[in-house]
Amino acid sequence: MNLFEQQANEFTGRHIGPGERETSGMLSTIGVGSLDELIDRTIPASIRSKKPLNIPGPLSEHQYLNSLRQVAALNKVYKSYIGQGYYDTIVPSVILRNVFENPGWYTQYTPYQAEISQGRLESLLNFQTMVSDLTGLPLANASLLDEGTAAAEAMTMFFNLKNKDHDHITTPKFFVDSNIFDQTRDLLLTRAQPIGIQLVTGDFREVSLDDSYFGAIVQYPGSDGAIHDYRSFIAQAHGAGAYVVMATDLLALTLLTPPGELGADVAIGSSQRFGVPMGFGGPHAAFFTAKDDFKRSIPGRIIGVSIDAQGNRALRMALQTREQHIKREKATSNICTAQALLANMAAMYAVYHGPEGLTHIAKRVSLLARTLAAELEQLGYTNLNESYFDTIRLKVKDSSGIRAAATTHGMNFHYSGPYIGITIDETTSQEDIVNILFVFGQAAGTDLVTATFDEDDTLSNIPSPLTRTSEFLTHPVFNTHHSETKMMRYLRSLEIKDLSLNTSMISLGSCTMKLNAATELIPVSWPEFGGLHPFAPADQWKGYRQILTELENWLSEITGFAATSLQPNSGAQGEYAGLLTIRAYHTAHGDSHRDVMLIPISAHGTNPASAVMAGMKVVVVRSDEDGHIDTDELKEKAAQYKDQLAGLMVTYPSTHGVFEESIPDICRTIHENGGLVYMDGANMNAQVGLTSPGLIGADVCHLNLHKTFAIPHGGGGPGMGPICVNEKLRPFLPSHVNMPGLESFASANGHSATADLRGHAVSAAPFGSASILLISYAYIKMLGADGVTRATRYAILNANYMKARLEKHFSVLYSGVNGTCAHEFIIDLRPFKASAGIEAEDVAKRLMDYGFHAPTLSFPVPGTIMIEPTESEDKAELDRFCDALISIYEEIRAIGEGRADKTDNALKNAPHTQHVICADDWKHAYSRNQAAFPLPYVKENKFWPSVARVNNTFGDRNLICTCEPVSSYAEEPVAN
Repeated sequence: MNLFEQQANEFTGRHIGPGERETSGMLSTIGVGSLDELIDRTIPASIRSKKPLNIPGPLSEHQYLNSLRQVAALNKVYKSYIGQGYYDTIVPSVILRNVFENPGWYTQYTPYQAEISQGRLESLLNFQTMVSDLTGLPLANASLLDEGTAAAEAMTMFFNLKNKDHDHITTPKFFVDSNIFDQTRDLLLTRAQPIGIQLVTGDFREVSLDDSYFGAIVQYPGSDGAIHDYRSFIAQAHGAGAYVVMATDLLALTLLTPPGELGADVAIGSSQRFGVPMGFGGPHAAFFTAKDDFKRSIPGRIIGVSIDAQGNRALRMALQTREQHIKREKATSNICTAQALLANMAAMYAVYHGPEGLTHIAKRVSLLARTLAAELEQLGYTNLNESYFDTIRLKVKDSSGIRAAATTHGMNFHYSGPYIGITIDETTSQEDIVNILFVFGQAAGTDLVTATFDEDDTLSNIPSPLTRTSEFLTHPVFNTHHSETKMMRYLRSLEIKDLSLNTSMISLGSCTMKLNAATELIPVSWPEFGGLHPFAPADQWKGYRQILTELENWLSEITGFAATSLQPNSGAQGEYAGLLTIRAYHTAHGDSHRDVMLIPISAHGTNPASAVMAGMKVVVVRSDEDGHIDTDELKEKAAQYKDQLAGLMVTYPSTHGVFEESIPDICRTIHENGGLVYMDGANMNAQVGLTSPGLIGADVCHLNLHKTFAIPHGGGGPGMGPICVNEKLRPFLPSHVNMPGLESFASANGHSATADLRGHAVSAAPFGSASILLISYAYIKMLGADGVTRATRYAILNANYMKARLEKHFSVLYSGVNGTCAHEFIIDLRPFKASAGIEAEDVAKRLMDYGFHAPTLSFPVPGTIMIEPTESEDKAELDRFCDALISIYEEIRAIGEGRADKTDNALKNAPHTQHVICADDWKHAYSRNQAAFPLPYVKENKFWPSVARVNNTFGDRNLICTCEPVSSYAEEPVAN
């Protein structure tokens, strides 16, 4: 390799941890002569790729950023007045630099290990408090994927509460007011059809609800910007036994009577305009608040207050049943992720501005909208909205002239037939208002326009009965950190409470916590990508078009499929979208009765949950003694249900970390019985360039871009879950109701057949969380074909090296026919319960004292840990983790042999906080040094858990999911 080729390949060496010398030593430990030999032993020859990937060669980081600048320049960042749920906003620099661009915030994992997640848990509690205060409803979750999904979750929750037996639906109707966002209506339709919900659309002022309705949704303010008083409609709905969800706007609610005070049961919406870039559609954190009556049904995660083992305040995810996929086929939702990073940004926006600052922003927005309406009136235009917050609506004879003039002056309005909507946002200035007036003045035949800006904060455009009188954000956290110095220190104080990838390896099996390279992430902050509205005209996103097209082509090539949809904005959403394509395919071929989905018992819980959401019946297939799919039972059940078989959901490599040799036969069995094969892409990091879903015989798969393709986990989100399909499923990929230019894009990329075959949307934006697709695009672009394949080879090497070291001390469950694992493996901790009284959770908590996050706990086998090191960790880090586990093994052995106390030991008391270690009293049977510094390396870089072991039971018995009153922080007086 010459110097210039070496430069082009520099990123591969920076992404992959082990160097050549380390590789040689690791192979020796495993007992193989080469990396090729290891791969040959691991992946069945029958499914090995015979040719290299057809992907361009790699670029250096510098080359990539230079080339991307040229692509970014193809995007036109106009002033956006489109609204419709997406608004330009000002991201405070202190939040941009210290949260959005900070690996201490964006590389965290979901806070299942609460003791090393207290920083983001506090921030998410702030988010819940902010949303609860503004909506006037007591119960909030810690965010959902987008506003449309949140609306669909509310509808489904209401439906399930009113219809316990889905085979005998007694209350099937859901009323949808015609003034909600188009994309929300489309997602409701997608969700309703498979489970038998009947949507009825109309004007809330004219509909008469009866006992056949289980619920209704209205928008506040409406999609046209109008503000309506929904009190009487809500009373009517409640009188008929129906629930009401209000889609609303957090900034507007600083001025408007909150939904809870109007009587709504649930409020949903997006927190995007609280300091999160539009990003061509995402990622953005949706919110979901409800009356306390729904606390056992609300979807998503709830952060709650509890205590730790020392009696100190501690936060954790409350009511773990909110992770509904734990219920598997009994789940009413497949929500498995949140938008934690974006929820944290929105929460910090509220912390930074405080209630007064937010109110000032809202008033400025509304005053500018009122000024614009008044001055347009002078030009002969009439605002159709009598009451409004930020949006005016005009009816014109011919909008084409205005549209042309607006485009010339770099503005986007919302056009709908003869109607023009103009939405003002935080970034709008007085000069912008004059520029808008100039465009309309030209259309009216004058170049002379003036504007008088009334600085009086009396907002006559908001009706008195709907003017907010209740206080909000009264907690000190929202009234303290308004200077940048205070804010910077507050953010830092939270960041250091959390273990992130900038601390140590996070070896979570199935979750693939690999390097999220800075060069991959830098362009996400560029305004050419972050500043675009998702419904901007097609000629304004040509740069995005190029990136999306190339990324779709590469993902199709990697998976061995014909087409890709980038729309699903989470892995579970990808599962759902993939199953909908299967459902649509069967329906189009006259087989709508095919609704049975076979799912192995080892599958992730989102699989059966997604299948139920797609209107399918789940039939479970057992595993054999080796952890593989029981092929005899699979063949038996495929034959038994051959007339109703929709397909099979299978994870490959298996959830047990093994390349099952029988996979081609399994896929063939399903096809022979009329079904299709869905492959869960959670373990795709073991396939890229070596095999593919297409090669094993699958028909559709989803890809977790936040796993295999390097999008950060963000402390629990964002994620992206594109689906890739073969030729027969190409016509059934998701579409979108509100995307100018999408049809031509789809046609150019081979997505669509005829309009009647296209699926409905599964995400609120056409390309999901489009801005973070840049990260996966960069990952492939800088690694190239050889690099992405090499990454997979090293993921398999690192896992097998750790397995070789650890199996001398622990029982490793499941392996391939040649004794190897794929990219992850499972350690059995169950024997230690009998020998020493030690549970898997004790090992997980003790690892924190060694400076590590625990691997995946008790999945897919209870009492185990599943370890996945990824390719990004070097040998030294792998050895540190192995040394930690081996040291813990010795601690367990000491307990079993009676050399350590069975109840008062370092594992049962883990994790040990700095406060405990430094306390005057130390009454334990082991030393402080063993507790805090069990191995020499720990002393060099000690990470201190900020709380001791959290008491989950106490928190669930005393559910508190908003910031407590200040009085609760007061210390008990010390007796003299």
